[in-house]
Amino acid sequence: MASTSMSTVLFLLLATFAAGASAATFTVKNNCSSTVWPAAIPVGGGTQLDPGQTWTVDVPAGTTGRFWGRTNCSFVGGNGHCGTGDCAGALNCTVSGQPPTTLAEFSLGGGSAGGNQDFYDMSVIEGYNLPMAFSCSTGVGLVCTSPTCPAACLFASDDCRVHACSSNSNYQVIFCP
Repeated sequence: MASTSMSTVLFLLLATFAAGASAATFTVKNNCSSTVWPAAIPVGGGTQLDPGQTWTVDVPAGTTGRFWGRTNCSFVGGNGHCGTGDCAGALNCTVSGQPPTTLAEFSLGGGSAGGNQDFYDMSVIEGYNLPMAFSCSTGVGLVCTSPTCPAACLFASDDCRVHACSSNSNYQVIFCP
């Protein structure tokens, strides 16, 4: 009986430690004067944000993904269409959005540093549709307000704008900073 209780306590402690060490919180805010439909893959899907609203997404360590904003959307239920960033007509995205899309890209707990670093960047390789800011709580803030954004990756082999921050950091994505 005592060993079962001890095993349960040990399991709960390990699960708590793993949960605390395995997620980053992404807070997405719409500072635009019109509605934006942010999307995220492989975790998050998508939602509607009216001006001033925020959306919070918890993303597990080991995840590589992206956030982007969709504009001029119309949905009935979970199906519809967006003028930019459309992801196969779904509100809850499971595929990347159609260009043009300003992207906030990330890789959590990856790379050669043994999982102690996250990597992030902004990209306009697939086009530009919204001004965006992307920041890590322990790294530099990136702001992109034009298609020729100096803070963003501009072409496929452009690695000079990838940034690192500590694992278990939190992130902020702001549309129309």
